[in-house]
Amino acid sequence: MQPWFETVAIPPDRSWLLFDRQLPGFPFNWHYHPEFELTLTVNSRGMRFVGDHVERYDDGDLVLLGPNLPHAWQSGELVAEGMHRAIVCWFTRDWIEQLLALMPELAPVSGLLADAGRGLEFGGDTVARLRPRMLALSAAPPARQVLELQGLLLDLADAERRPLASGEIAVSEIPRDRARMQRVLDWLHAHYHEPLRLAPLRRIAHLTDSQLQRVFKRSTRMSISQYVTQLRIGRACQMLIQTDLPISRIAADCGFSDAAHFARQFRAAKGLPPSHFRHRFDPARLSDPA
Repeated sequence: MQPWFETVAIPPDRSWLLFDRQLPGFPFNWHYHPEFELTLTVNSRGMRFVGDHVERYDDGDLVLLGPNLPHAWQSGELVAEGMHRAIVCWFTRDWIEQLLALMPELAPVSGLLADAGRGLEFGGDTVARLRPRMLALSAAPPARQVLELQGLLLDLADAERRPLASGEIAVSEIPRDRARMQRVLDWLHAHYHEPLRLAPLRRIAHLTDSQLQRVFKRSTRMSISQYVTQLRIGRACQMLIQTDLPISRIAADCGFSDAAHFARQFRAAKGLPPSHFRHRFDPARLSDPA
């Protein structure tokens, strides 16, 4: 499974998109999109996948994700009667950068957005302060919603936060680089489990090898091979938790040359062997509620 591209359709009469998602369960749905995403998950426990980072989430999980960072939430159980619920705020880089340019008072938000390339989790004190405001968003008129989102981002800019994924994706300030990188990332997300080849990337980016590597490093602060490894490790984490497949099969399905190579790369990224990682999550193995 590769992360699929999700189209976030922001209406022409809105600056950003708010979605109050209430479902019997959140199925595993590994995806990415070029918009920032702020998500508060309530009345739900399960697993959260962000890049190559995997951990359990609980009621009041508050996360900010940068553009093009693969992610998924998979619910395991309800905290109380009712539905699993997620308040999701999507906004584009162009929109927030235009606000920052017009309103110097929002300058603290710049650092928050830069850090979001790895995904950010916020602590309990921050959640306690912001949770009522986020839950009230859907009942507010659109003009109040857009003002409240700016206030939430300002509060998050001053809050303690923890990065999630091991590598970050930073969108280039050069528009031409952004367009090229979107095409390159789309290709890598679809083919990361195959042997890495630069030729198709050169063709879709219209760059030489050295130019491609330079633009990619400038945009993601990782080499292409490092980024592909992060995608492979993220997929491997999901398979280790959700399946009983042999580790050798998982290594092959995720694009590693052999099980030994996979074990070395996995230990370097996660600090423990794949078998120990699987054992860590075994008592709470989650099944797909869908």
